[in-house]
Amino acid sequence: MVSAHQAEKDDSVTVVGHLINGELQYRSGPTQDVYNPSSGEVSKHIQLARKETVEEAIAAAEAAFPEWRNTPAVKRARIMFRFKELLEQNAEKICQLIGEEHGKISHDAMGELQRGIENVEYACSAPEILKGEHSKNVGPSIDCWSEFQPLGVVAGITPFNFPAMVPMWMYPVAIVCGNCFVLKPSERDPSSTLYIAELLYEAGLPNGVLNVVNGNKEAVDTLLHDERIQAVSFVGSTPIAEYIYSTANANGKRCQALGGAKNHAIVMPDADIDNAVNQLVGAAFGSSGERCMALSVAVVVGDEAGDALVSKMQERMKTLKVGAYSEISNDFGPLITREHRDKVASYIDSAEEQGASIIVDGRDIKVEGYEDGFFIGGTLIDNVTPDMVSYKEEIFGPVLQVVRVNTMQEAMELIDNHEYGNGTCIFTRDGEAARYFSDNIQVGMVGINIPLPVPVSYHSFGGWKRSLFGDLFAYGPDGVRFYTRRKTITQRWPSAGVREGAQFSMPTMK
Repeated sequence: MVSAHQAEKDDSVTVVGHLINGELQYRSGPTQDVYNPSSGEVSKHIQLARKETVEEAIAAAEAAFPEWRNTPAVKRARIMFRFKELLEQNAEKICQLIGEEHGKISHDAMGELQRGIENVEYACSAPEILKGEHSKNVGPSIDCWSEFQPLGVVAGITPFNFPAMVPMWMYPVAIVCGNCFVLKPSERDPSSTLYIAELLYEAGLPNGVLNVVNGNKEAVDTLLHDERIQAVSFVGSTPIAEYIYSTANANGKRCQALGGAKNHAIVMPDADIDNAVNQLVGAAFGSSGERCMALSVAVVVGDEAGDALVSKMQERMKTLKVGAYSEISNDFGPLITREHRDKVASYIDSAEEQGASIIVDGRDIKVEGYEDGFFIGGTLIDNVTPDMVSYKEEIFGPVLQVVRVNTMQEAMELIDNHEYGNGTCIFTRDGEAARYFSDNIQVGMVGINIPLPVPVSYHSFGGWKRSLFGDLFAYGPDGVRFYTRRKTITQRWPSAGVREGAQFSMPTMK
């Protein structure tokens, strides 16, 4: 197989192309720089697919669909088993590609990859999850059953923050359900996504079943408007999620579009503060806060607990190590681009201007040997109020804000009133409080003393309110439902010599 990284331009910077019909393809047209965010240097050029290139990928998927949908589920699953093995065997290279283009520290990249592999493991259960339902003798000699049939050609549009995991939320389950897939990954860190797709072909996937096209809005709009695409999955910001969902629906497509978040953690007066601090440090600053499940707001009940939390957080943050992906002792790395780094810094500026207290300031951090990298250090902001811009909007950086309230009910109202409802958690020793919180909070994913309540692969992932557009969550059982449509068959084979007369009323069981 040709490596995704062999084609080069005259300036010897690697060019990243597309994977269409099982082969790497390179097309003339516009390109975009891909950066190493640790050094700030251009590391690759990525080709941006024009409309005709995306249509070529859709045509390849459409041509592969009739044979693939009729491939027994157990044979599809066997390809996934081999795919899982190849992912594990090539984990180090995958994580290196993630680190070079995203900046994620190698241990964090390995955790991302493992989460993706778990979704492949779930897809290996295709013969079980596609069994359908059967009822015998629902009427005289009448049997009825439901089966789950693939949609056809489906598409996924994925973000930069998890270039390995999020695509594997989508195409493994879509493919084992019998669909063919066109993936449009982020143009900011494409190499790990493309390499992983190559491994799936190495595992035995037939040509055309999975296609990867790199591109920008032109590629996205082609997928949204092409009538051959039956369904679209998306993960990204809320404004784009809303656009994807409304456009896909207007063109008659099934759509799930996961958007932004503002995840709150309630810290109760009875909480184990030392434990809460350790959990919050990892959940707020891991992956530089570039997670839709990052905990970005600590809502502390009572000033005594608030003072203790801020003091211990400030002390704990002195030990944070920020730097390049290759140094495993680092806790987190740079942000994805210089522009995003400046945007995160502007939210800190805004909080300060609106009266919040900057307790730990990460704006001026310098990493030795990587002075041009896109770094912001861990930042702690106290005395934040709900009217501040930095509270209302998703920062998507290593910034933890502290809001102080007087009661648990006030904390819950704060969370419920926010436009996002992705994830939340509560730190407490009180089982009654925890149960009340989990039962009544208006958020899709809830943790009890667990700051990142990301569901395992055999459950499903999704938020409420403006964090999700669509009826079904991602991966797991909802993923199967999203990528299939139910067909119900009712049959009777009349006995020889026995015929019923015509019936003009609705058939019922009396």
